[in-house]
Amino acid sequence: MKEEKPQHTPMMQQYLRIKADHPDIILLYRMGDFYELFYDDARRAAKLLDITLTARGQSAGEPIPMAGVPVHSIESYLAKLVKHGESVAICEQVGDPATSKGPVERQVVRIITPGTLTDEALLEERRDNLLLTINAHRQTFGIATLELASGRFTLQQLEGEEALLGEIERLQPAEILIPEEMTLPAALVDRSGLSRRPPWHFEQESATRLLTQQFGTHDLAGFGVEGQTTALAAAGCLLQHVKDTQRSALPHIRSIQVERHDESVVLDAASRRNLELEQCISGKSEHTVAGVLDVSATAMGSRLLRRWLNRPLRNHTVLRARHQAIGQLLESRDYEALHELLHTIGDMERILTRIALKSARPRDLAVLRESLRTIPELLQQLQPANSIRLQALQETIDPHADVFELLLSAVIDNPPVLIRDGGVIAPGYNEELDELRGLSKNSDGYLIELEAKERERSGITNLKVSYNRVHGYYIEVSRLHSDKVPEDYIRRQTLKSAERFITPELKALEEKVLSSRERSLALEKSLYDDLLNRLLEQLTPLQQSAVALCELDVLCTLTERAESLNLSSPELVETPGIEIEAGRHLVVEQVLDGPFVPNDLKFDEQRRMLIITGPNMGGKSTFMRQAAVITLLAHIGSFVPASRAMIGPIDRIFTRIGASDDLASGRSTFMVEMTETANILHNATANSLVLMDEIGRGTSTYDGLSLAWACAAHLAERSAAFTLFATHYFELTTLPERFPTITNVHLDAVEHGDSIVFLHAVKEGPASQSYGLQVAQLAGVPKAVIEQARLRLVHLENSTAEQIDSGPPEQMGLFNVAVEHPLLERIREMDPDEYSPRAALDLLYELKSALEV
Repeated sequence: MKEEKPQHTPMMQQYLRIKADHPDIILLYRMGDFYELFYDDARRAAKLLDITLTARGQSAGEPIPMAGVPVHSIESYLAKLVKHGESVAICEQVGDPATSKGPVERQVVRIITPGTLTDEALLEERRDNLLLTINAHRQTFGIATLELASGRFTLQQLEGEEALLGEIERLQPAEILIPEEMTLPAALVDRSGLSRRPPWHFEQESATRLLTQQFGTHDLAGFGVEGQTTALAAAGCLLQHVKDTQRSALPHIRSIQVERHDESVVLDAASRRNLELEQCISGKSEHTVAGVLDVSATAMGSRLLRRWLNRPLRNHTVLRARHQAIGQLLESRDYEALHELLHTIGDMERILTRIALKSARPRDLAVLRESLRTIPELLQQLQPANSIRLQALQETIDPHADVFELLLSAVIDNPPVLIRDGGVIAPGYNEELDELRGLSKNSDGYLIELEAKERERSGITNLKVSYNRVHGYYIEVSRLHSDKVPEDYIRRQTLKSAERFITPELKALEEKVLSSRERSLALEKSLYDDLLNRLLEQLTPLQQSAVALCELDVLCTLTERAESLNLSSPELVETPGIEIEAGRHLVVEQVLDGPFVPNDLKFDEQRRMLIITGPNMGGKSTFMRQAAVITLLAHIGSFVPASRAMIGPIDRIFTRIGASDDLASGRSTFMVEMTETANILHNATANSLVLMDEIGRGTSTYDGLSLAWACAAHLAERSAAFTLFATHYFELTTLPERFPTITNVHLDAVEHGDSIVFLHAVKEGPASQSYGLQVAQLAGVPKAVIEQARLRLVHLENSTAEQIDSGPPEQMGLFNVAVEHPLLERIREMDPDEYSPRAALDLLYELKSALEV
């Protein structure tokens, strides 16, 4: 007969049953003062958390791999797991150990995923923590985003993968949900925090039902979601995921906002990286646009500033209102006092979310109370406001006096971290709680009073009221006075020389005192829950005040930056063009040891492209980037680093500056460069600002020159975009002869002996030379190499001069193709207007291949 394998213990059966419902995430199983992990979860957590992996006991005849973390420090371990992109299920004891037969009942009370964090300890204070869902229908992508910690819920529809990648670069979500069958763009395949959901989570009908239930509306017409069917399905999946993980109501999610592509100045993923809005190549966050701008007083203001920076608006009315508000704050200097007051405002957005989710801690309520205490003074400081935007904020920010008074009376000045420890509710808030606390703290005083009263009543002068753990409270009387014992005394114990009694009053006192601690904690927890419910009734107006305080903080921050960094108010006009006087780069000028050299820029209908030449390190890239940053700052409502800036309608900002290998996707530097270029050529319009730096340098000279020429011609003729085109191909300086909207400018430099001095000043006309050898010398290239290069340069220049004197060279050039070549006739027969940018590029490769045969 085959021996049966030993069965799992009852506790492990319970664990395995719960784990089966959460196979792909780490399960923290509560056992007393520890959360335990078993089997693969234990192995994984031990590696990620650097904790000990043990094998204690057996189940089903096998040792159980096990690891554990203490309950009191769980936040730090959760933070590490989430940082590694892990999701965690928290399994708590929900049954009563005293009445349980077998293992105490347990269940998962919450699932923590990278995109659904709300705990202060798990969140980065000054950055949004976004959950994003993608739904796809052919080349239409619907995305929905939620920052659970604030309740901000948005959706939008996008056309094409480039637009999708640009939005993901903008949003930087912590977690992404996608349909099981969706094929991801290559750039997203290895992204952390990515998980797939079954197709029925993306059904539009169930999504609509979920959303209307959440918002308490009959339909979604009031949210402007018409035609957003793909994005609505994504929003439904997102909301279902949050409900599944939080296991609670979500009253702070009250609406959904539709973001439309045509409402903002669009930046693709490459352009965001090139402009170093929040991240730079050096990795230093202070050397970014956000790093220089962000002196926000509050964490929630900092997050809003970054949202503005990453989504510049096209609506001139909104932007002018912001410029006007900054102008008034600057003129009155009210921003100084306001900013000082805002420093006392806590992170109300996230605190209110924790109140909504019933996870707010006592110190959250203390911070909310102190924030509300500041608001009356802050409103008084805002009183003289006469700008439209400041007046609107003033009307929205409410002191919430009733909430402040409630918190003042309910919560002590400096509460403990957790409600479970007690001591949170203030004295005087609840009579019963005060009495229980009094019993617990002053039981000795009660016993002394009772002892004196009983001595007087009985006439027994040596009567004692005492306590021990076995018999509890008792009255002890010596045998000599047993005849004086009152009739209502009940004998509890007889000793050799004394007897011990209990009275109904002492019994009642005993029950009260012995249970007062437990009853006090239970009552305090109940009062705390009731307090959260009362605050929940005021959630919507409190959230509105928090949003207004965020914006006020950002406006004060931008005002302070305008004053400290010498910024000026831009003029937004409806006439196409960009005119900047004495423009500077916001970040570069902060890190320079010497003064920054400002430069002018002018674009209009007759001047749409600047061909920029000059030496490396001469400032071409800085000049280009500063134009983009100034334009972007104007479109978030900020003042700009220029003495004057007049900017017409802008729909997109493109930058093609620098490139590196994308080895993971099998793309070379040149392939990356051409991919970014193709995106610009396909999507740039007459209202786009385009920055193109050194197109074609990733391939051979003639290929690169040909591509650079063709790209510039396309941008001038077809796109008609406002373009800054930096190049080392001096042949391109002849483009203005063919295209009247193109102009040559150059960055100036002068030679000083064998060295070079960069003037960083932009001047009209092409550069006279490249100064390549001088730059190489500055970089520390050995002198012998420089000398050899100089001799070779003289030889090449002389050879070129001889070729010019003796006629066209034998090798096919860009402008002087040999007559004898058999491809000439085909080129003559071509009509360039019939070719798309892609077809033109393919043709160039075909011609090159034919030349090499």
